[in-house]
Amino acid sequence: MSKLVFRPRAEAIRRMNRWGSERREFFFLIDFDEAHCLVEPLEEIPADELRYVFPGRSNTDEPLLPLRHSVLWEAFPQPFEAYRRSFDVVRRNIYAGNSFLTNLTCATPVTTNLSLLDVFRHTQARYKLWLKDRFTVFSPEIFVRIADGFVYSHPMKGTIDALLPDAASRLLNDEKESAEHATITDLIRNDLSRIVTEVTVTRYRYLDRLQTHRGALLQMSSEIRGRLPDDYRERLGDLFFRLLPAGSITGAPKRKTVEIIREAETCERGFYTGIMGWFDGTNLDSAVLIRFLEQRPDGSMVFKSGGGITFMSDARSEYEEMIQKVYVPIY
Repeated sequence: MSKLVFRPRAEAIRRMNRWGSERREFFFLIDFDEAHCLVEPLEEIPADELRYVFPGRSNTDEPLLPLRHSVLWEAFPQPFEAYRRSFDVVRRNIYAGNSFLTNLTCATPVTTNLSLLDVFRHTQARYKLWLKDRFTVFSPEIFVRIADGFVYSHPMKGTIDALLPDAASRLLNDEKESAEHATITDLIRNDLSRIVTEVTVTRYRYLDRLQTHRGALLQMSSEIRGRLPDDYRERLGDLFFRLLPAGSITGAPKRKTVEIIREAETCERGFYTGIMGWFDGTNLDSAVLIRFLEQRPDGSMVFKSGGGITFMSDARSEYEEMIQKVYVPIY
């Protein structure tokens, strides 16, 4: 019987508020709909059911070991015409003025000789999580961090194959990618302004290099900072949930765009594009649940991925980007 108990949103907020005021360490995992929330003391997270690796913090001491066999990884993306139908729902709403940017995601069946635990053990990523018989995440994307009385966010939008000629300049000068990134940065800045003061974009459009089993990718991010109120610990849950869902995986304006997502997408997100994190009594670190491999009840695997759609988006290019993101960072 599972030792993990997932709780409704209101109870998760109460727990975060209480343990924040007590400066007690805890771990949290929240699905996209904020309906299933795990909020438990760090010492009560059973490593036989849930394992996590964050920068400087983990509940497993397994070393990162090279895989001793080659990776079988075959993806079976939905046909382009099926993707196009979802894309057209989004595009129609964009042209109607209902959204400036919508993140459209898909579930791609994959065949692999890797188990969820294999992927967790052997992938290289900033944030990793394994939930037994459910999913594995190897996310590069920070949601928010709290340190020294400030909250920091790092929205990530814009991807390119790092091996392309002049890849960095092509990404930075791409009009569509630049507009998409600017929209998300502004959305996150506005989100943070709801809970903090002195909001500033401290770094704009910097690039990270990500390795995958197919080669390297460049990913574009920005950093936004704001000053927290002095009593943030006592209101930690209320403040944190006001930022959900993450703007980088929904779009702008957020509330209407979530409605568009529910109309356009053909699969439930579940924990994909949710949030995971920890609090140590003063500081907090959290990540967006992307780069997501899910195990279905029949044992089959699906990889969930997507991308941002704007009025400049081309359906075929967005379809190819969605497929490009179906990878494991094992190399």
